[in-house]
Amino acid sequence: MPQIATLHNLELVRVAVEKINGRQDGLPGFACLYGPAGYGKTTALAYVSNLTRAYYVQIRSAWSRKSLLENIMIEMGLASRNGKSPGTLPQMLDMICQQLTESRRPLVLDEFDHCCRNDGMVDLVRDIYEGSQSPVLIAGEELLPQRLKRWEKFHSRVLSWVPAQPVSLRDAQQLAPIYCPDVCIADDLLMHLVSISGGSVRRVSVNLAGIHEEANIEGWSDIDRPRWGDRPLYTGEAPRKGR
Repeated sequence: MPQIATLHNLELVRVAVEKINGRQDGLPGFACLYGPAGYGKTTALAYVSNLTRAYYVQIRSAWSRKSLLENIMIEMGLASRNGKSPGTLPQMLDMICQQLTESRRPLVLDEFDHCCRNDGMVDLVRDIYEGSQSPVLIAGEELLPQRLKRWEKFHSRVLSWVPAQPVSLRDAQQLAPIYCPDVCIADDLLMHLVSISGGSVRRVSVNLAGIHEEANIEGWSDIDRPRWGDRPLYTGEAPRKGR
């Protein structure tokens, strides 16, 4: 795995997987991570999936029910990416349920918002859970919990709702050695990056990379906010006309 900062959201995902994995009999087995784009959800999901040996699938906007099942089977090693379809929809569903039951490994479905465009996709994921009783972690953007209210049978099976947290100073301190190595960045500049990020881990990371580039040009080994001055930083706003 590449170097990963131990951000707050990574710990939230790890705890969520542990909770549904170790739940008492009779309790529902879904967990839902939700939050704005850029909060580092996908990185946290992929990393924790690796740690917990979960099957991780990132859902695409163009996928059908068949595509979803095929890609879960590919992640499980039950099908090849370039091979023929491994079976009918019911057959693939049964094979996935059997694999989850036998392996006792969680299933992580990222970008679950794409499923909410189609009743059949949501019902299919519920079928996977019902057929295996294996823990399933879904993740999406901040309105995902409200969207899921359309499907009461699904919504009521969520044991844990996990709101992704905005980037913090501690997160920025963890990110700095990765995106701005060999440069000591003072907390006043890191706090400034956090305040203009709109909560986004991605924007802080982009700005740290930009600071690293500038530090190499200027020959800086340390930097604080006064030294940075009024040099531009990325805020996520679109450039103004003519710039």
